Amino acid sequence: MAEPNFPKTITLAITGASGAQYGLRLLQCLLAAQVRVWLLLSEAARVVINTETGMELPEDDAGTESFLREHYGAQAGQLTLFGKRDWFSPVASGTGAASSLVICPASGGTLSAIACGASNNLIERAADVALKERRQMILVPREAPYSEIHLENMLKLTRMGAVILPASPGFYQNPTSVEDLVDFVVARILSQLDIEQNLLPPWGQR
Repeated sequence: MAEPNFPKTITLAITGASGAQYGLRLLQCLLAAQVRVWLLLSEAARVVINTETGMELPEDDAGTESFLREHYGAQAGQLTLFGKRDWFSPVASGTGAASSLVICPASGGTLSAIACGASNNLIERAADVALKERRQMILVPREAPYSEIHLENMLKLTRMGAVILPASPGFYQNPTSVEDLVDFVVARILSQLDIEQNLLPPWGQR
């Protein structure tokens, strides 16, 4: 049977900043929108996911991919998890990388590494590729307060063409749950990716 033809492919990286719920909810929404997702997980992200959500991911990448595919009902070929040193994955090269990269949440260490051009793991390399190829890159930092270093790195990345979209939910939609706050941020990310969403109505269309 032929593999489904997905209209869009997006690379999603989840790092070890607090806010694993944002990354997982975004993953769920992308898969529901029939988007193919190339997923990257840092080691710290696995720890934070377990701590903040209680989700226990298998230790190996193949097991984690299978678990997430079943958990979110992904179609065959729709979700692929690449290991941190899978240098032959498409995201590691400008000839194969997706047109959009989202790092959600993005830790301060990840911001620093990307701003300095480090490529010590696949997430950093994928970001380096996105910058050099002038591809869309959305960074979702979740930190408070920001130090001067954080601010300088975000300014530097903005000037390189990245979009800094902090995990700072608004309240004008009258949220009644943590899920509503998470959806506010995820909706903003989906809009940046030009993916239709019904999590948050546009301003003035309530």
